[in-house]
Amino acid sequence: MSTTEQRVAVVTGAARGIGAATAVRLAAEGRAVAVIDLDESACKDTVEKITASGGQALAVGADVSDEAQVEAAVARVVEELGAPTILVNNAGVLRDNLLFKMSVSDWDTVMNVHLRGSFLMTRACQKYMVDAGFGRIVNLSSSSALGNRGQVNYSAAKAGLQGFTKTLAKELGKFGITANAVAPGFIATEMTKATAERVGMGFEDFKAAAATQIPVQRVGEPEDVANAIAFFTGDAAGFVSGQVLYVAGGPLN
Repeated sequence: MSTTEQRVAVVTGAARGIGAATAVRLAAEGRAVAVIDLDESACKDTVEKITASGGQALAVGADVSDEAQVEAAVARVVEELGAPTILVNNAGVLRDNLLFKMSVSDWDTVMNVHLRGSFLMTRACQKYMVDAGFGRIVNLSSSSALGNRGQVNYSAAKAGLQGFTKTLAKELGKFGITANAVAPGFIATEMTKATAERVGMGFEDFKAAAATQIPVQRVGEPEDVANAIAFFTGDAAGFVSGQVLYVAGGPLN
């Protein structure tokens, strides 16, 4: 466990997958963690994992694309855990389709959760970071930011988050706040399982096929991403800001 001062971390989309692994990892680092997801009851498993190991966690239900819900969620975190100085914008959804088949709703849903949600959460939390003279913001991008067939909405959102991150780093750096992005490659989660189903492949076959294209010859696990996020949120990463780290098992070009 970290010997640094306990800080309050907020992780969105933390009921499962990368978000859950990140919440557990940050708790192991000594953070009090607000586990935020659309359905508060879905956060139960993540909170129980943290508390069973002696950590402190709070389940909070909120739609990150809804301004009022975000403000209420952050206010609750402040009241029950304390002022947040670590924010991980992980909440995400997929609405994959080829451009000519993609509905406006598919486009808007992905943009609202990834981009609007990250904006609203960051705006709500940054005031507490400024007051503390310390802050760590990590946004979840993706290797799809480089372009991926059938994901014009998701790719655009994840590329947008990289620009968002770099701008935050420039605006907030003078307050002791860093902003970085982590861009996972193929990670074995419920979202990638859904992609396998969409293309008509069994998940194990899908993962095996993906592994052959990755230099380290395996797909990633949520903990691989959580490890990178833990670095960016630590006190030792104070001189690293505005960066995009691809966690993909090798170079992507």
